[in-house]
Amino acid sequence: MINRIVKMTFREDAVPQFLELFEDVRCLIRAQTGCHSVELLQDVRDPRVMFTYSIWDHEGALNDYRQTQLFAETWKRTKSLFSDKAQAWSVQMINQA
Repeated sequence: MINRIVKMTFREDAVPQFLELFEDVRCLIRAQTGCHSVELLQDVRDPRVMFTYSIWDHEGALNDYRQTQLFAETWKRTKSLFSDKAQAWSVQMINQA
């Protein structure tokens, strides 16, 4: 299993647009082969900063999703709302309390 964390900073006026977009696609992303969950988190101090947190079977499943039309269209729309470049990490759990 891998966990994918993507940090995105949006223009202030674009936050409502992104929230609507995420609501429209989250179930479609979750339905992708190998996806166990997808969540949206918001920074408590800066509401323009959002993180997606998703869990995938393996990196191949994530990469397969990244080749889909759904990803291409969603990412294109999302990027147009940014005020700063996104950052992403693929991590794995090594210890859980």
